[in-house]
Amino acid sequence: MAIYGFARLADDLGDEAEGDRLELLDALEAELALAVSGEATHAVLQRLSPLLRSGELSLEPFLRLIEANRMDQRVQCYETYDDLVGYCMLSAAPVGRLVLEVFSASTPERVALSDEVCIGLQIVEHLQDVGEDAARGRVYLPREELARFGCSTDALLGSHAEEALRRLVAAMADRASCLLDAGIPLARQLPFRPRLAVSGFTAGGMAALDAIGRADHDVLSTACRPQPARLAVRLLANVVTASRRATAP
Repeated sequence: MAIYGFARLADDLGDEAEGDRLELLDALEAELALAVSGEATHAVLQRLSPLLRSGELSLEPFLRLIEANRMDQRVQCYETYDDLVGYCMLSAAPVGRLVLEVFSASTPERVALSDEVCIGLQIVEHLQDVGEDAARGRVYLPREELARFGCSTDALLGSHAEEALRRLVAAMADRASCLLDAGIPLARQLPFRPRLAVSGFTAGGMAALDAIGRADHDVLSTACRPQPARLAVRLLANVVTASRRATAP
């Protein structure tokens, strides 16, 4: 909950705050430094402080989350898919790394798998919010991909997705699905409780992709949110698959 509180605060400053958001994010980074020494004044950072001071959590992921929100102030559209992945490594991957640290389960191999899952989840979120993001002047579908599918940025503001946009969303959804597949080999390396958590995160992304597919990839006219029943099915399947592989000789 301390991690969530920080992530929520950083996102609120980057997305909703009035005034100079970059200045506010700088202030948050200063408070984060104070939290390491036990001198933070903000309640969210005070809650996080004991975990940072004890060494239970690394500082770097929190700095990356702040930097992701700085990028949201400076970058309106990413040129290539690799550029988008670079952003996801700041905005999403740190959360997965912190989850592994919470469970004392961080290894280089697991971090690499976690990064893939988190990038996949972030791409799914971007696909769900294409219209909302475009209305705020942010486009997370790379320019290179927009051009390849013959889709204009104006098309992202429509009431429904035209054929070009639906084809682009389908292609990005396939990429996200492949990334989420890393959740199974990651979960099978973990004890039951963290395995359940990782399986749940992955199931949420998969269920959202199911919703996007049911909408024929029209993410503008349909709120493509996971259906509870589909989420439950995906979660059960992930846990069973990971558990079988974890116990296999």
